[in-house]
Amino acid sequence: MNFRETQLALRDIFETEKNVDNALSQICQTLLVNIEYYHWVGFYFMNKERQKLHLGPFAGEPTEHTIIPFGKGICGQVAESGESFLVDDVNTQENYIACSLNTQSELVVPLYLNSELIGQIDVDSNQPKAFNQEDELLLRDLTQILALQYGEALELFQKQVAG
Repeated sequence: MNFRETQLALRDIFETEKNVDNALSQICQTLLVNIEYYHWVGFYFMNKERQKLHLGPFAGEPTEHTIIPFGKGICGQVAESGESFLVDDVNTQENYIACSLNTQSELVVPLYLNSELIGQIDVDSNQPKAFNQEDELLLRDLTQILALQYGEALELFQKQVAG
């Protein structure tokens, strides 16, 4: 499936799903199924007091990394910088946390709500150099729509997950 069809599938989720937890789960599953080189997709939410990320809905193999300290790994670095991070080859990263030994590349895009960083979407691939600018734009648009569509429900969900 191409990016346009994936965008349409995501739009259907936004139009029909009222529950933010269900929407996030469906988004992860849609991305995993529709884009062949996505092998793991998940949302991490921030607990700023404890300086930790907490895993929310995801699709793909389970990971032992359900809590990640700020600054640790790609996700932890995005928690500190607030900027997207694309890694073509995870083996070149000294500060990398291996969620799967098969992961070759990773893309993490921050999730903002009312200009506040509350989480991120993390996508892994078993292919090196799997991601490009089109992937980043898709995920940025996705996080912006999430914030607009679910607003307060997303903030409450983030607080529950990162408790």
